[in-house]
Amino acid sequence: MTNFNQKDNSMLSAVDSYFQLSKYNTNISTEITAGITSFMTMAYILIIQPMFMSAAGMNVQAVTIVTAVLSAFFSILMGLYTNRPFVMAPAMGSNAFFAYTLVAGGLVTWQVAMGMVFLSGIIFLLLTIFGLRGLIVEAIPKNLKFAIGVAVGFYIAMVGFKNGQIMTIVNGNIDMGSITNPNTILSLIGLFITIALVLNKVKGGVLIGIVVTTLIGIPMGITQVPHSFFSMPPSIMPIAFKLDILGACKFAFLPLIFTFFVGDFFCTLGTLLGVSAQAGLLDENGNLPDVDKPFLVDSVATIVGSIFGSTTITTFLESAAGVEAGGRTGLTAVSTGVCFIFTIFLTPIVYIIPSSATAPALIFIGILMMTSMKYIDMDDMTEFVPAVMTIMFTVFTNNMATGMSMGIVSYVIIKILTKRYRDLNIPILVLSLPLMAYFILL
Repeated sequence: MTNFNQKDNSMLSAVDSYFQLSKYNTNISTEITAGITSFMTMAYILIIQPMFMSAAGMNVQAVTIVTAVLSAFFSILMGLYTNRPFVMAPAMGSNAFFAYTLVAGGLVTWQVAMGMVFLSGIIFLLLTIFGLRGLIVEAIPKNLKFAIGVAVGFYIAMVGFKNGQIMTIVNGNIDMGSITNPNTILSLIGLFITIALVLNKVKGGVLIGIVVTTLIGIPMGITQVPHSFFSMPPSIMPIAFKLDILGACKFAFLPLIFTFFVGDFFCTLGTLLGVSAQAGLLDENGNLPDVDKPFLVDSVATIVGSIFGSTTITTFLESAAGVEAGGRTGLTAVSTGVCFIFTIFLTPIVYIIPSSATAPALIFIGILMMTSMKYIDMDDMTEFVPAVMTIMFTVFTNNMATGMSMGIVSYVIIKILTKRYRDLNIPILVLSLPLMAYFILL
């Protein structure tokens, strides 16, 4: 018994030492609880990612397994390498852009689109290695960064409205879905359930909303219950190693690759700084020590993810949920990764989720992303107009690349026309050139 106790104490001591739990005034149980909390708030990705990728013609079963495995592996890697409570999974926004704008929109095949994701990851990795992140951060004006987030929010919400049949688009005309349609009714019920759960600060509110809505769909005849809730993981070969890198190497695709890159880059940067501030991990100058480490993991995750058939893998904002639960170290991220491993054997549960149950989550996630609107400067029209154009062109053209490109190009043009030359810098001018070419090549 003494030997067992000594081994247990030695193991606990090793965990404490590796993750520096005492330094951050935390303990193993708190960190594990925080990791489970992060998992609960982000597990919806196991449902939504396959739904998006199915629209791109990708194998749903394979996508589910790849999503779970990559989320598990890179959350664990992030925890072990950086000792930060940052968790990872396929990025919301880039998956919608991938599936609905690029592939379903008929621009490219999903294999070519995956090649674009790979190239964007390579760019991110090179910039991280050579320390050029600062130039990119300075190049994109602050108000446009916020506008991109808002535009993605509108885009995701619109996808939710369509998938939930709350909105219909016929011959270019947008109309309200039929209130007598069971799918529409279930989507609306799920939307208010999700809103109530999240606004009442129920942990895992989005996930719980999906589950409850799915259960309500059973007596309505929408949710189909499977014969078994457990299964061995299906093969990932229908999507793994299928990316077309050469097909993605076209000048006309540069703005599209840039869209993936910007989404990953600024989503990661915002998440790292925001969550770190909440956790008290920033220094006196507001910087995150060793920020290159999470950036490196994030860029490698995108590259590896594309090889195995996943859209951009990024640091998830839901990391904040774990921090709220007391997580301060990499053990939180490792715990989240372990939770994802268990889901690999529960894929039949994922398949029964109807689109009417995931649509409310998409709509509400989109609403949450729109809150960045409050940070946009509305007093300076030379800043506000390009920001709004970013949002409007994204929504009305149903194309994120077009919206972001128009935002940057219009920013440069408006600043020149109003003789606000000092607001421009060389990087933004350089960036505007290929984006102008993008519109010419449309």
